[in-house]
Amino acid sequence: MAKSKNGPVSGHGRRGFLKGVAAGAAALVAKPPAAQAQQAAPQRPAAPLPSATQVAFETGTPPPRADVYSTDRPGADFMVDVLKSLNFDYIFANPGSSFRGLQESFINYGGNKAPEWITCCHEESSIAMAHGYFKIEGKPILCMAHGTVGLQHASMAIYNAYADRVPVYLVLGNEQDIAFRRSDVEWAHSVQDAASMVRDYTKWDDTPVTLRHFAESAVRAYKIAMTPPMEPVVIVAGGALQEEPMPEEDRKALRVPKLAMTTPPAGDPNAVAELAKMLVNAENPVIIAGRVARTPDGINSLVELAELLQAPVQDRRFRMNFPTKNPLYNSGDVPNADVILGLEVPDFWYVTHAQTPINRMGMESRSTVKPGTKLVTITASDLFSRSNYQDFGRYAEVDLAIAADAEATLPPLIEACKKLLTADRKQAIEQRGKRLADRHKQTRDRDFDAAAYGFDASPVSTARMSAELWNQIRHEDWSLVSDLTFVSWWPLRLWEFDKHYQYIGGHGGYGIGYGAPAAVGAALANKKHGRVTINIQCDGDLNYAPGVLWTAAHHNIPLLSVMHNNRGYHQERMFLEDMACRANRDVSKTHIGVALDTPNINYATMAKAYGMYSAGPIDNPNDLGPAIKAALEVVKKGEPALIDVVTQPR
Repeated sequence: MAKSKNGPVSGHGRRGFLKGVAAGAAALVAKPPAAQAQQAAPQRPAAPLPSATQVAFETGTPPPRADVYSTDRPGADFMVDVLKSLNFDYIFANPGSSFRGLQESFINYGGNKAPEWITCCHEESSIAMAHGYFKIEGKPILCMAHGTVGLQHASMAIYNAYADRVPVYLVLGNEQDIAFRRSDVEWAHSVQDAASMVRDYTKWDDTPVTLRHFAESAVRAYKIAMTPPMEPVVIVAGGALQEEPMPEEDRKALRVPKLAMTTPPAGDPNAVAELAKMLVNAENPVIIAGRVARTPDGINSLVELAELLQAPVQDRRFRMNFPTKNPLYNSGDVPNADVILGLEVPDFWYVTHAQTPINRMGMESRSTVKPGTKLVTITASDLFSRSNYQDFGRYAEVDLAIAADAEATLPPLIEACKKLLTADRKQAIEQRGKRLADRHKQTRDRDFDAAAYGFDASPVSTARMSAELWNQIRHEDWSLVSDLTFVSWWPLRLWEFDKHYQYIGGHGGYGIGYGAPAAVGAALANKKHGRVTINIQCDGDLNYAPGVLWTAAHHNIPLLSVMHNNRGYHQERMFLEDMACRANRDVSKTHIGVALDTPNINYATMAKAYGMYSAGPIDNPNDLGPAIKAALEVVKKGEPALIDVVTQPR
């Protein structure tokens, strides 16, 4: 860039410049009116000249400071000690002045290590990143938000985490004491009860008033968040508590409380024994898996139970619960089942009923299970309920409800079933397994046949996109970190999933704007394991908070994002088309308000603007394979990449 011939105005030069202006102003004032009249009229209004006070302020000797506030040990240092004891890997946050004391202490006193600060461009993105991180690593992330406005931004993502049973740990800055609010900004950003706006969809919150109080509440919050059912928690950190010096008498007395994690609650032994009898004696048992696998052990236990009983597992796709190649995966038949076991299923009523619209005011419901079928649930959600946000679904009339963590209950259930198995039952179970294996193969064959339709179409079919991805990553240690609802579940139908980190499910509350940041958070969790992280990214979702692309580029988070760029909010368009058909009206106008075209959005250019490698837009399916290969090379070097693929609607 060419330098100015005049050069920058230094502090000394600025003072000299202003002195010259002042002298010129004095000369101008000294001119007689006639001389002023002879000057040409100005072409535009002149800028006002600095006053004598302004000139003196810039050129004179600064007055001595009456007092200087400083401290070698602000309260935030101890707060950092407490939070470090909880073993957070990272802090996800968009900067905010209400937690500036904590941020400075984390950076300087804490060394910006364990946890390391990750810069986010939006509070909603920071929470969603923590959401995705947990579902890979099984550890919560520390997030921070600024006062009223920061929490309002973060609230949608907090609700997603609440509905998905994910423990996000949020520290919220606030200045409750009016004596410490320094301006109208702090009055607008502070509040009497800071956590109240999210209290209906968090598990616990507290507003500590002393450092000792903070220490106990911070540790308690972690313990509560990590006890099933896992949910978000909020700790409000007052600005004065962070920034004021630690009281001298507290410096030696303050201590970090010991964290003792709660053992997840297992099912009552009598209830488990009763369930074991039902399952062993059943002719056609079916297991419905919701959010059962909290850890890899959950998958292993579910596989062991299913294979012991040769019971099919219908996966609700909220988590990676069961290997897709296993012959028992999705090979069951709910209408013919005589025992149905739901494991952490939030919508158990839905999977046992069918609904048909009657009119705009109601639905007609009918049971899809045969008379006499035994219905059983194991869920920790029975231990925690809220009234306002009703993500729990319709009331399910079951024969046995076990209020416990499903993963913790599976091992004793397996042992109880083993004790009841006789030679005759084992033989019958083996025959059932052969029938289910045949059904599983038929389903897989149908899916592969269906994927061939429109394989060479342009725009690219979602089946072709999924197949091209699988062809490139199948021999890698890979992790798919995106929801698959909007691509017709093709990866789950075509790929082979068998590890807990290979699929993390969706957003919980179906709030758009989750996908891109959750993928970045999950990719950060995968980074230290050297996994190849894949994100099939919806276009509407990315437009909510595209700044997360910068976070990935800035922190060198390796992630391959493949755009599902169907140029619209297609699900909403389908709803509009349905409404138009019901009213016998024109469906050709249903693009209004839902299309993302005219002009088309170039996501490859967007990614480049944020400093990320990109390719596309690609609408020729033959170009997709080479583009994926090139992008994967970038990701394997430790950097993010994005491929913009123009796709079919679903």
